[in-house]
Amino acid sequence: MHKMMGRILLFILLMSAITLPFSDTSAKTTTVYKVPIQNEVEKGLYAFLQRSFAEAEEAGAEAIFLVIDTPGGFTDAAGKIATLMDDTELKIIAYIDNRALSAGAFLALHADEIYMAPSGTMGAAQVIDSAGNAADVKADSAWRAAMVSAAKSSKRDPEYALAMADPNIDLRAYRAGVGELLTLTADDALEVKYSEGTVASFNELLKETGFENAQVISTNETISESIARLITHPIVVPILLSIAGLGLVLELYSPGFGVPGTMAIASLVLFFYGHLVAGLAGYEALILFVIGVGLVIAEIFLPFGIAGAVGALAIIGSIIMAGGNPMHMAISVLIAIAIAVTGMVIIMKFFGKKLHLLNKVVLMDSTDTELGYVSNVNRVELLGREAKTSTPLRPAGTVELDGERIDVVSEGSYIDRGKNVTIVKVEGSRIVVRELEKKGENE
Repeated sequence: MHKMMGRILLFILLMSAITLPFSDTSAKTTTVYKVPIQNEVEKGLYAFLQRSFAEAEEAGAEAIFLVIDTPGGFTDAAGKIATLMDDTELKIIAYIDNRALSAGAFLALHADEIYMAPSGTMGAAQVIDSAGNAADVKADSAWRAAMVSAAKSSKRDPEYALAMADPNIDLRAYRAGVGELLTLTADDALEVKYSEGTVASFNELLKETGFENAQVISTNETISESIARLITHPIVVPILLSIAGLGLVLELYSPGFGVPGTMAIASLVLFFYGHLVAGLAGYEALILFVIGVGLVIAEIFLPFGIAGAVGALAIIGSIIMAGGNPMHMAISVLIAIAIAVTGMVIIMKFFGKKLHLLNKVVLMDSTDTELGYVSNVNRVELLGREAKTSTPLRPAGTVELDGERIDVVSEGSYIDRGKNVTIVKVEGSRIVVRELEKKGENE
């Protein structure tokens, strides 16, 4: 009996030892994604975050950790990213390891939880225009409302979010009197419940949130996404378009195809490439651009200039379509046109022939009669030669000289066919003849 019981226990232990490894390997490993938000918040960042969120969802991740260090950025880009964050079903935890200012604070408020490094700051979220001044009343009001909504969506006191965007809110307890924007330190944010805790490192954050044993997958921008972020930056876009415009204008004055045309094409290729990668432009914009270029080329062979005008409008329309924000892109196009025209005037007016290198690119020399240029060969060897009219001269017609037919004009009088004439003047293509007098006519 005892032997039987011992064998049963031995069998149970043996089976447990065999099945234990299989049960361990079959257990599902918890996965979290670590996604950085660095530098400025702009349109190109959206493409990177969209890819990262999609990868996290496909991998069955439990949470996404956004490691934020940004001075802010552009409100339209921040709005798209915030919508992306709201639409995902995964838990989003924001970790401010340095600063989350302006649009960065707005994005942090759309996370489910916020943690901060001891030196982290959050706030200063007033809308600033491209000149560095406070935005107009309409844009400022819309942004304040967005900040308040973001705070309410994460169940935080909206007064502090409003104070981050509105300098008229008096919060002296947190060093934000009237005329100053609120910026919370890590201690301040913890006190007003704008953060769930202060942690010194990402590993400490994992322990604090219960993911210390999770597999952490870090995502980083691809080369294409980095290029797209640079190219779609609102400051870079007008520069690219200006280079393209100036290059095309210079190419019009250049013999053949050279450096200006290459620069223009490269700038436009970079523009569309960046906006396609960033998800801002669709193929319809690219197709419209190709159609526009085709019409401009067709203008060489078609009359009236209609094809060229329509092609130019199609190219401008495609660029505006590719930008995501039509108003911003229209402004960029106008800036590019102004810079291209101004640059061309400066180059032609103030440099001209002084730039020897430019002479290889732009045809500066004029061809006029003062410099000895004529549109046709000046056949001075014909002066004094006699010929016979092949057609009547009224006063233009044709004469024959040594078997060659030559277009001529008389001095003004009518000369019949078959008359002998002498060539009295040659001015380029204009050859003047006079009828020979018959012997004895004036005797």
